[in-house]
Amino acid sequence: MEDLQVMVTLFIIVILGYLLRKLNYFGGNFDKKLSALIIDVTCPLLILSSVMGDELPDRKLILPLLGVGFATYILLCVLAFTVPRLITKDTMAQGMIGFAMMFGNVGFIGYPIVASIFGHQAIFYAALLNMPNTFFIFTAGVMLVKGERSRGSFNWKMFLSPMMLSAYIATIIVAFGIHVPHLIGNPVTMIGNITVPGSLLVIGSSLSEIKFGNMLRDYRVYVTSLFRLVLIPLGLYGVFRLCHVNELVNEINTVVIAMPVAAFGVMFCMRYNRDEKLMTELTFVTTVLSVITIPLLHVFIQSLN
Repeated sequence: MEDLQVMVTLFIIVILGYLLRKLNYFGGNFDKKLSALIIDVTCPLLILSSVMGDELPDRKLILPLLGVGFATYILLCVLAFTVPRLITKDTMAQGMIGFAMMFGNVGFIGYPIVASIFGHQAIFYAALLNMPNTFFIFTAGVMLVKGERSRGSFNWKMFLSPMMLSAYIATIIVAFGIHVPHLIGNPVTMIGNITVPGSLLVIGSSLSEIKFGNMLRDYRVYVTSLFRLVLIPLGLYGVFRLCHVNELVNEINTVVIAMPVAAFGVMFCMRYNRDEKLMTELTFVTTVLSVITIPLLHVFIQSLN
């Protein structure tokens, strides 16, 4: 019940963002600038704030987290290039579906939800689990959207993005047991906390532009959503449980993987001149359905322990 309340609370903020867009408070350059602020400033600070409390996360989990993170994306990559062929014969749609299966909206939605379910320190764990995302989304992700088996547009500078740098610094803080003074930690935490409402408002604003139309009749959207939100997270949870991965690490990884489709998908479609209709529909439907699926998934996993 607590998980459901958390998701409903977050979804209410999404609805507010939707309404504010309709009232012209959001939209255009404002959304772009707020998104940039969240990605480059507040979310990196949110990651740093997770290791700036009186008690540091467990340093023994650093290597297991990184190992599970890379193993997760390798498995997701295999699924993304094979399963869509069973869903549709349209090669371009296969790429869109593969991207949707592989990449979740961790930065905008994942970190707030992980913090709400597992506590503030768990953001650090989620950040480590999500590190491989940067490499894979700009290689395999671009290949899927473009429908090519090229090298994509991977840029090594992505490993020096604010989000990645904050994860590196947080890892160093935990690894060496550095306790950051409250004089620094408090403002970092205050600014980092902007991430949760800010990101959800932006998502709500972007969803206001989607037209329902034929979306509700496209079976591909619902089949892909089932894989993205339920089957893939549960499957990976089972695999890592059989491998005796730390239970906390496995649970956090499962929730991270259960996020709705990453917003980068639509951006890539626009950049590479691909029809973003299917990707937008997948993003919208998975975002709405995740309000129910994430709490139920977490409750189900807990019942197994």
